[in-house]
Amino acid sequence: MKKFTFLSFSFFFMSTFIFASIEEIPSTEKAALLDLYNSTQGERWNTGWNLNEPVSTWRGIEIKENHVVSINLFHNNLNGYLPESIGKLKKLENLNLAFNSITGVLPKDIVELKRLKVLKLEMNRIKGSLPEGIGSLQNLEEFSMFNNFLTGDIPDSFGNISNLKVLNLSSNNLKGLIPSSLGNLKNLKTLGLFENALEGEIPKEMGNLQNLEELVLANNQLAGEIPEELDQLASLKVLQIQNNNIKSFRGIQKMKSKSFLVFDTDEEKYNSRFNENAIINARLADTKFEDVDDNE
Repeated sequence: MKKFTFLSFSFFFMSTFIFASIEEIPSTEKAALLDLYNSTQGERWNTGWNLNEPVSTWRGIEIKENHVVSINLFHNNLNGYLPESIGKLKKLENLNLAFNSITGVLPKDIVELKRLKVLKLEMNRIKGSLPEGIGSLQNLEEFSMFNNFLTGDIPDSFGNISNLKVLNLSSNNLKGLIPSSLGNLKNLKTLGLFENALEGEIPKEMGNLQNLEELVLANNQLAGEIPEELDQLASLKVLQIQNNNIKSFRGIQKMKSKSFLVFDTDEEKYNSRFNENAIINARLADTKFEDVDDNE
């Protein structure tokens, strides 16, 4: 009888351990996921979640050490708004909700996601301003919100995100100046601010971005002169500054024309000079506005 009791206890213990390892995440994190599901009409998603199954089986959710670390619901027919409770996913590193129909404004608690490395919300309908506290996301490497309805200024605090490699805010309704603080982003490779209502001059601090490969500032209201400091951008392959109010392009005279894949300004003599070399490599050039669904 004692042996049977011991075996029964062992079986109960092992069953409890296995169940715990499956059901895994804290109740606050599960509640935040359910809020996201409900606020974006989860029952109408292309691929939904079976709420009766463990969270680890839900499409696009990655769990490590009993915490949600990644949400990838790219192109999944999300309709609605992002809930404030998304800020409770304290261990989240990747949030990809691109190519959906998300509306409303960015939750103010999005700045609580201190471990976030990738934030991709492009091709949605998000409006309102970007939170000034965005600079507190010190681990962020990619911030992409092109083709939304964002308004207001670009926060200066972006310049505090030293790990940032991609910043794409193209095709919004942003206004004001390009923050000179962006010149602090020594790891930045892509800066996309195309098609907004940005004014003033291109900051000379942009010349500090030694790793910058793509600078897309076309279709704004930028004025003044091209800063001479841009000739320090040795890694630059794509430069698009056409359709602005720039008065002088002398600042780009020293740039090495052979390094460019794409070069567009409003000054034809520079376009022809730089694009003679770019034509050779034109098929290699690609302004990357697409995404990949890793969950298919």
